[in-house]
Amino acid sequence: MKTFAELLDRLVLTPQRNGKIRLLADYFRSTPDPSRGYALAAIAGTLSLNTVKPALIRDLLLERMDEVLFHYSYDYVGDLAETVSLAWEPPEGVAPADISLGEAVERLQRAGRSEVRSLVRDMLDRLDTSGRFALLKLVTGGLRIGASARLAKQALAEMGGKEVGEIETLWHGLAPPYLPLFLWLTGQAEMPVLKTPAVFHSVMLATPIGEGDLEGLNPADFAAEWKWDGIRVQLANVGGLRRLYSRSGDEISAAFPEIIEAADFSGVIDGELLVGGTMRSNRATATFADLQQRLNRKTVSRKLLEDYPAFVRGYDILFSGERDIRPEPFRVRREALSALIEAASPQHFDLSPLVAFSTWEELDRLRSDPPDPVIEGVMLKRLDSPYVAGRAKGPWFKWKRAPFNIDAVLMYAQRGHGKRSSYYSDFTFGVWTESESVTSLVPIGKAYFGFTDAELEILDQFVRNNTVERFGPVRAVRAEPDAGFVVEVAFEGLNRSTRHKSGVAMRFPRIARLRPDKLPRDADRLETLQAMIGMKA
Repeated sequence: MKTFAELLDRLVLTPQRNGKIRLLADYFRSTPDPSRGYALAAIAGTLSLNTVKPALIRDLLLERMDEVLFHYSYDYVGDLAETVSLAWEPPEGVAPADISLGEAVERLQRAGRSEVRSLVRDMLDRLDTSGRFALLKLVTGGLRIGASARLAKQALAEMGGKEVGEIETLWHGLAPPYLPLFLWLTGQAEMPVLKTPAVFHSVMLATPIGEGDLEGLNPADFAAEWKWDGIRVQLANVGGLRRLYSRSGDEISAAFPEIIEAADFSGVIDGELLVGGTMRSNRATATFADLQQRLNRKTVSRKLLEDYPAFVRGYDILFSGERDIRPEPFRVRREALSALIEAASPQHFDLSPLVAFSTWEELDRLRSDPPDPVIEGVMLKRLDSPYVAGRAKGPWFKWKRAPFNIDAVLMYAQRGHGKRSSYYSDFTFGVWTESESVTSLVPIGKAYFGFTDAELEILDQFVRNNTVERFGPVRAVRAEPDAGFVVEVAFEGLNRSTRHKSGVAMRFPRIARLRPDKLPRDADRLETLQAMIGMKA
């Protein structure tokens, strides 16, 4: 546990993304199985130790500590694992001993319900302060170290000299402690052949542009589609296994059973998940707020299925049957996707329509006055572009309609006033900028309204679970490229400002919606805001 605790400490103290990747790669390289596999699972969020609850940990400490003193300590420290690890006093005569991460996890997994209490007590007695902290963070799933599943996968790729796409292809077909994966990465075995097909593949992303960025581009080389206000998904039926993933690779099949049931095709498609009705039905497409009623659910009621019917608007196709057609040009993939959608359930699938245009000026007029309020702009795709993972510059662009809506990352939070005095409800958010080849977040504004009471609960819980630093009443939260919280911010204008580090000042910003489907790395950049200065809404 000692080496895992040291890793956690160093990750927290290392702000640079590349530095975190090197730390993880070195740890995976030097740590034996199964400990490194369980560490990977803990960081990626795939490790489940449901037998240990926070209440059990609190009760164990109260066996040895006055309850009033505990509450004072907990209120001051603000974190249960940190409070217990600091306040825990082993009995006299108990010899300290390090326990490996793998041993700790497997002992907890084997323990029956009646054995867990004494097992956790024994491990806390034998570990030192940092070891106790690491153990408690592990069992409660409360790691806040600025690392994520994607960062861990990139560290694995660096460790083994592999492509991160290869690891993502395997990821959903393997389970902790990932022994076959590490055997392959260390050259001791061939790439695993999965009994359960791994069906998620890294998605292709578009580069944001403005009107001035279109100079030099020939409209005849591009197809245009409407940019719909839902969430990007990947839907697969491979070898009879059906799965629905968000664009970050999280499986969301349980929340949309009707989509899974209707996916009778064989292959993998890319599209937008929406609620309401398809273009082949008589029901209008609903808003993102309606879609949120269906997101982040482990089960879904019949009423939700009836009130918020979901469908997928197809954008692209990655696999036709078992044939990988990502290298084919967009125009070829579009024909294959059209044929697949035509044969699919009309209530659950439709094809994203192309927008006819001959000049950028014509497209701009269409973009400014789209036929549906759920449209937030247009997508531009080169007709000859293959489907490649990541945000390649050149083949795909997104041209948003609303000039005063941006995606930002939460950076700081403070408690509110009055009835909100017990909630973190005042938020500072930022966008990405680059200085001396280092990409970082820069604050651009503050907002304390625009969200519903239910959304406030979500934001408050995120702050409490992801605080990394305290500055008096202000809390700094996780805000890394692969770990953090994205919000859509609406505002009425921008001005240049010498008082703000970003150089811009927002007028009347508000949080328009929460975007848990987006990674922080996908938030907007400072250059986007600078280009908005002087625009009129």
